[in-house]
Amino acid sequence: MHVVSNFHQYGVIFKIVVIMKWIGRRGSSNIDDRRRMGGGRVAMGGGIGTIVVIAIVWLLGGDPSQLLNQFQDSSVEQAAPTAQEDSIAQFVSVVLADTEDVWDAVFQETGHTYRKPTMVLFRGSVQSACGSASSASGPFYCPEDEKIYIDLSFCDELRQRFGAPGDFAIAYVIAHEVGHHVQHLLGTLGQVHNMRSRVNERESNKLTVRLELQADYYAGVWAYHAQNTLNIVEKGDIEEAINAASAVGDDRLQMQTQGHIVPDAFTHGTSAQRMEWFKKGYQSGKISGGDTFGRGAV
Repeated sequence: MHVVSNFHQYGVIFKIVVIMKWIGRRGSSNIDDRRRMGGGRVAMGGGIGTIVVIAIVWLLGGDPSQLLNQFQDSSVEQAAPTAQEDSIAQFVSVVLADTEDVWDAVFQETGHTYRKPTMVLFRGSVQSACGSASSASGPFYCPEDEKIYIDLSFCDELRQRFGAPGDFAIAYVIAHEVGHHVQHLLGTLGQVHNMRSRVNERESNKLTVRLELQADYYAGVWAYHAQNTLNIVEKGDIEEAINAASAVGDDRLQMQTQGHIVPDAFTHGTSAQRMEWFKKGYQSGKISGGDTFGRGAV
């Protein structure tokens, strides 16, 4: 759950535990499905250029067959998605459509126009305008191409590794990444990245935490409107989102991975902070209440 500028960390089959009101509803048209594209190696191109490269390798005494194998590996399509995986893809498409409806309305109220992001579905690894990444990076947002990237295997990881089951937990993750897109459109993202380039690592991490908590707040704003205007939130949904926010807190993740907590290394906020700012957004529903950069806000 994070934004990538020049890459930063936060982000398949799972059973939807609580069925959000999504089946049969509009999905977003802003989906770039790359799940069947080969992701292991980066292709160097084809045609005459490829022939020239192979000829040079041969003249220099190299083994052109190894290069040919790389070309072949990079072009092999992956297996077709299963029906279950496609169901998850349809679900995240509906969630993205819901965020489009909410932020369209919110931006209109403030006299702005909402430019919709694209969601890229991939397997294993992916190339974005912010660089290359693997599924281990988790879901991320790249402001350079205004796209959200997600390997749907993260949905299963959210349940198994983070202990955050349920469809609305996934909806929260998507809404958080869309929150980074909102920050990008409002100029916050660029301002913070400029500030980070002028301070030391400790202060840079603090700014990143405030950025992530604001994205959590915006996810809460989306949940508010999803309940009050779209009427899609069911009993237990908000609890799933709050549980997911808690599950990806820096303090909790550090304890799980290294057995101790290093506050100066926080980049997303504690579990308590992430829950708090999501709940603030959910209770307010107003974009103006998400000033995580003010004195005493964090």
